[in-house]
Parts: sequence; structure tokens; C-alpha cells
Amino acid sequence: MENNKLHILVVDDDDRIRNLLKDYLSNNNYIVSTAENAERAKEKINYIKFDIIILDVMMPGQDGYDLTKDIKKRFKIPIILLTAKGEVENRIKGLEIGADDYIGKPFEPKELLLRIKNIIKNTNKLNLNVAHTIGKAIVDLSKLKIDLNDKSKKINNSEKKVLVEMLSNPGKTFSRDEIGKISGIKQERSIDVMITRLRQKIEMDPKNPKYLQTIRGSGYVLWIE
Repeated sequence: MENNKLHILVVDDDDRIRNLLKDYLSNNNYIVSTAENAERAKEKINYIKFDIIILDVMMPGQDGYDLTKDIKKRFKIPIILLTAKGEVENRIKGLEIGADDYIGKPFEPKELLLRIKNIIKNTNKLNLNVAHTIGKAIVDLSKLKIDLNDKSKKINNSEKKVLVEMLSNPGKTFSRDEIGKISGIKQERSIDVMITRLRQKIEMDPKNPKYLQTIRGSGYVLWIE
């Protein structure tokens, strides 16, 4: 499984829609699990980390509205509600209880795909106006500095761009080619030097990095506790 593949849970009592969405989203490079009702959905949510949930409102047993409330009390998982009811009051109800988006049936799978991409993009958008913590290092992207052990070190724009992407996607492995495109640095040796500099600014022991690690043969990854 690739680190950057997102895992989606589709919850719908209609077998045809579940299978249609599973096939379509899988073909668009997502990992897809399904559940036919709220009970099965809760079982899966308890032991699998999902990036987004596509949830039918009208289901036997607990409906999508109440399931949304239960999920939002415990998890910060984006939810898109599916329903045959397209009235404004139903859409408002869904958004009021915490749903992130709402799409009425019937719908084009491509439209749902675009909504998923927009939600994931907004979810991963990093707030540049607050400090971010990597171990004991305090990263202030707005002021282009990193504080560690009562010392403050400056970062340049290339380093900032890389940190923004890595902080937005912790656990994702970035190849040297990807880092080069993000930073605007073309030479592999210069990319390695930049990573070394960043380690010196965020790691307690840069020679044995705990957070900004090398994945041999693949690139670099940032882990956040």
C-alpha cells in the first residue's frame, strides 16, 4: 500500500451504489472500504483510520444524520452525506450536525470525486499563522524560524516550502524529485544538503534523526508525534 493513498469508507444500504462507488474510487487510486449500515460502519471506524467517509442518510436502523453526530463526537473525519432528499432544509441539517459536504442522489461520480478532492485539500491545508511542533522543535513558518533548546535558527523559502508539504502530509515519503519540485532545487546533492540543514534545526541528534528520516531508495519522510 502506498503511503499517499487515501482510505475512504462508503456507507450505504444500496448494494449497487456501494459497489459502484468502490469500483470508481478504487480506479481513481483510493483505498475503499464499505459498510451496509451504521453498525458495520462503527465497527470499521473503531479499528481502521479513514481519511474521509461517504455516508448515505436514509438507511435502516441508525440513519446518516445520527451516525454523523456519533462520529464527529469521537473523530475528526470529514464526512460527505448522500441522500435522495435535495431540499435546502435537509442540506442545512446535515451541515449543522457537522457534515463537511452534501450531495443529492442521483449524482455523477465525477462530481463526488471533485468534492472529495476539495475536502482533502482543505483538510490538509496547513495554518501558516500558528507554530507547529516537531518533537521539541517549534516551527514558526510565518517568521521563517525554528526554535530548539533556547536557540532560534532561520529557515529560507526553499526549506519553508518543503516543511509546509511535509507538515501537511506527515508519514508520507517524498522522493528527491518531489522535494526538488517543491523547493525549486534541481540537483540531488543540493536537496540532500537542504535536508541535512533542516535536521540540524529540528533534531536533538541530527546524525540519528527521529523525525526527518531517510527511507532508503525512496526519499524522505517527516514523522510527528
